[in-house]
Amino acid sequence: MSEITSPTDAGQADNRKQLGAFLRARRESLDPNRLGLPRMRQRRTPGLRREEVAQLADVGITWYTWLEQGRAIQASTKTLSAIAHALQCNEAETHHLFRLAGQSLPASAQHGGCEKLSPYGQRLLDQLDPLPAIISNARFDILGFNRAYCLLMGVDLATLPPEDRNCIYLAFTHEQWRASQLDWDDIMPKMVALFRAQMAEHLGDPVWERQLARYLSVSEDFRALWERHEVRSIDNNVKRFLHPQVGEMSLRQNNWWSAPRNGDRMLVYMPADEQSERRLQQLTGGAG
Repeated sequence: MSEITSPTDAGQADNRKQLGAFLRARRESLDPNRLGLPRMRQRRTPGLRREEVAQLADVGITWYTWLEQGRAIQASTKTLSAIAHALQCNEAETHHLFRLAGQSLPASAQHGGCEKLSPYGQRLLDQLDPLPAIISNARFDILGFNRAYCLLMGVDLATLPPEDRNCIYLAFTHEQWRASQLDWDDIMPKMVALFRAQMAEHLGDPVWERQLARYLSVSEDFRALWERHEVRSIDNNVKRFLHPQVGEMSLRQNNWWSAPRNGDRMLVYMPADEQSERRLQQLTGGAG
């Protein structure tokens, strides 16, 4: 009678196979001379030899060979980090390596809470003014913003600590931020559901866990919405804003991704009708 393989076992075996193929491809793509390794008269294969990777990562050659062969062996986060370093893996490649190995990336390798926007990103936001615009990451941290967006929300983001520049945090804790959004009771359940959906891809990630813990600790409203266990995806939609000087405005939120690697997206708000366009011009002093 043949042995029955569970879907979980089959998936793990496939991951081990993919991990071995990935390690081999990375190893063969590296130039030994650039890594300062001694020259050898003949190399039958391009890139590094398995012995060299094992030496750079301070692991046994037999163990590393088994890892490349896709055998069912366990690797600690410390060992995987050493292998990623030996193979000169970038951030995306390191994430991929850990994912295939069934491990979570260690906290030391995670992004901190104060990610920075490139000068090019900020220049783009400034060029979009008088259209309100921000660039945020998948956790709703606001990495960059322009003058028009601050005017729209009635909050000078530059005066807030970087760790507080977060759309969810401000919506639940900042009185003016909350008051500026007329459909708060409709918007926030969707935003929390979106955060839950995106967090599913980062289970065990300490940065995401800390963010969730902060939301839960500062707002009873957030806790109630979180307990609904709703999920949804990002879409473009019309939001209504209320400004004490110019009144109500309906603006269409347009989402743009500069790269799918880290989930950063640019949100640009455009008037949805002529009245909103006139009021946004009045607020920002722009030509629209």
